[in-house]
Amino acid sequence: MEPDEERDWIRKSQQGDLEAFEALVRRHQRMIHSLTYRMTGSLPDAEDLAQDTFLQAFRQLSGYRAEARFSTWVYRIAVNLCLNWKQRRNRQERLQADWSQNQAASRRSDSPALEQVQEALLKLPPKQRAAVILTAYDGLNHAEAARILGCSESTVSWRVFAARAHLKKLLANAQSGNLHHEE
Repeated sequence: MEPDEERDWIRKSQQGDLEAFEALVRRHQRMIHSLTYRMTGSLPDAEDLAQDTFLQAFRQLSGYRAEARFSTWVYRIAVNLCLNWKQRRNRQERLQADWSQNQAASRRSDSPALEQVQEALLKLPPKQRAAVILTAYDGLNHAEAARILGCSESTVSWRVFAARAHLKKLLANAQSGNLHHEE
């Protein structure tokens, strides 16, 4: 059961009282920060995740029904954010490792066409390049790529479409440049 003072802060917070919510944050901040630090091992990431925890708690406060203690409820939010952070981090590390392997393989490749594609890919705007790499190279669908990139599926679709058009132009220019060099 919540102490009376905390129940009062929760009720006031649910009614939009920011000072009451600040009191809740102060009461639980150390516990949440400690958890996020233990989950991440990184002080900057822990601070970001602790802040995100309280932002999400504030947004979801109207849904808090006191079926669990407030500390349990906010702790659950923090754990879920940390788990999502870890999944994103693992995925990013895999993508970076795959990218490095692809880079090394393309450098070893004797194929000038592959080198041209790689050079053209590097000339794309970063968001378009990321959409292409995730969908074409890593085989993710647009929904998965959207979650990784933090945008909508339609934005991923647009970026892939725009990137393909851009790549066609870049590769056509590279081909015409090669033809002139061969003459």
